[in-house]
Amino acid sequence: MSVQAADDDYEDLLAQWQDLEAALSALLLHPRLVLDFTGKVRLCDQWLQDITGHDIDAALYLMFQLASTSTVGYSAAHALVCATLCQILAQELQLPRPERDSLVRAAITMNLSMTALQNELALQGTPLSAPQKLAIAEHPGQSVALLEELDIRDDLWLDVVAAHHSPMQPYDTLADLPAETRLACILSTIDRYAAMISPRKSRTERTASDSVREIVAQGTQHNDEVIAALMRTVGLCPPGTFVRLDNGDTAVVLRRSEQASQPLVASVASADGEALDAPVLYHTARGQPQVAAALARSAVTTDINHHMMVRLGLYAARMTNELPVRESGMPPLV
Repeated sequence: MSVQAADDDYEDLLAQWQDLEAALSALLLHPRLVLDFTGKVRLCDQWLQDITGHDIDAALYLMFQLASTSTVGYSAAHALVCATLCQILAQELQLPRPERDSLVRAAITMNLSMTALQNELALQGTPLSAPQKLAIAEHPGQSVALLEELDIRDDLWLDVVAAHHSPMQPYDTLADLPAETRLACILSTIDRYAAMISPRKSRTERTASDSVREIVAQGTQHNDEVIAALMRTVGLCPPGTFVRLDNGDTAVVLRRSEQASQPLVASVASADGEALDAPVLYHTARGQPQVAAALARSAVTTDINHHMMVRLGLYAARMTNELPVRESGMPPLV
């Protein structure tokens, strides 16, 4: 692949992600105004598959970076994060295609009846009112009713939306569960993880690693298999999240490695908080520096050029795989 082709691909990927988020916002905010709602959801699903199929690490980078700075509202951003993670976990768990389709589409639409309220709550710093509590409690059933009104006829999709907040009973393996329970278990865990990593007015976001630990601490046997799959596929320090290195630098994670806690990173600020003139790439699995701690996005003040970072991620992957690199002016890979 030529340098120009790589640049074009990743610039297009960034634009596609932002366009998909905007499309989901319009779809979820005004579902009754959408002609062929089912077809539009399927189109967004295919769009998501195209983005993640291009490069999962780049998709994760965009997901974690842009979800915390979304301009289209919390609800659509949350739906896209959940759908992306469900898409990735469906592959890892080798779900049958019909189950994968129902899971991802349930992730997109699980909060359909409270889209506007969810956007409002993300900006609300005061306690929930009684009507808000009621709307939240009733939203799974209300979302199913709205989906049925919009002519959704996929029973598994509807069942997963209905059950995504239902208490789960202990089980031996996910494979032992009925399909609707299995998918609801996956979506419930992903929903909580995505909520934890996203900032709201009433609280700052947790780091990805803290979110995993919190779900493990809260959970019981029912989500162990899902958490394990999440750890294998996303890692403790996913692309797009920030870390502090043991040399004091602040770095952004670009790509995963075989070790969950040893990603490929780009330092963007020195130990004293000064932005670096150019990012420095480190493959932490190969030695120093190591990741010392995960950082929340709110703890980082350095501006990030997403186009540059996804391009650096490709560059680093090619270097890691010992592919020829012809780019000039690229930082060293340490």
